Amino acid sequence: MSATQWRQAALAALWALVVATFTLAAYSLWRAGTIDAVSVLQALRSILAGLILVWWTQVFTRYTAEDTVPDTDGMLRALRMGLPWLTSLRLAMWLLLLLSLGSGMAQTASPVAVTALVTISGAFIFAKNAVFGTLAKWAVTPKEALGRVRLVQWLNVAAALSLALGVVNVVPIAGLPGSDTLDVPSMVIYGLHALLDTAAMLLALKAVPPPMAP
Repeated sequence: MSATQWRQAALAALWALVVATFTLAAYSLWRAGTIDAVSVLQALRSILAGLILVWWTQVFTRYTAEDTVPDTDGMLRALRMGLPWLTSLRLAMWLLLLLSLGSGMAQTASPVAVTALVTISGAFIFAKNAVFGTLAKWAVTPKEALGRVRLVQWLNVAAALSLALGVVNVVPIAGLPGSDTLDVPSMVIYGLHALLDTAAMLLALKAVPPPMAP
């Protein structure tokens, strides 16, 4: 595929991921049945992730066209302001997971599976923050070789962790509350979202122009 085709495929996958992320937010609320703190936080996390992805994709569109995005650009400013909120919310929910596991809710669950869930989900948060943050930093200098290298590296890491997180979220963990009762539609929806996220990250790294020779 040519560079233009990679870019078109990446943008199509990213916008599809935007739609899927907002759909996931609605599904989380519908699946909960009742509005409680957990379901609201999960939906809010998906909505905020969708918004960040909208802004990131628009900046990425210009970045891969090698168009400079000024610091005053509305999308770039929104991305920079919104990203800390998304990361903080993800970290807060990750800490809630740790607290719930530490309170004895998963005493009968496999320690290996629980450790994998906690480790992968934490690494996923860090990698996604790095993907969004790297573009937010280097969008003003799209031809800078170091920025392109860093972005490709983090996109590669994020793709692997997206797939890994999808696996641990879909495969039931016996003894873990909520995991062993996951229904088939939920497994399909969460699994497809993870696959689309992985594909979007892989296509995006292919769309980043290679560093120019000095």
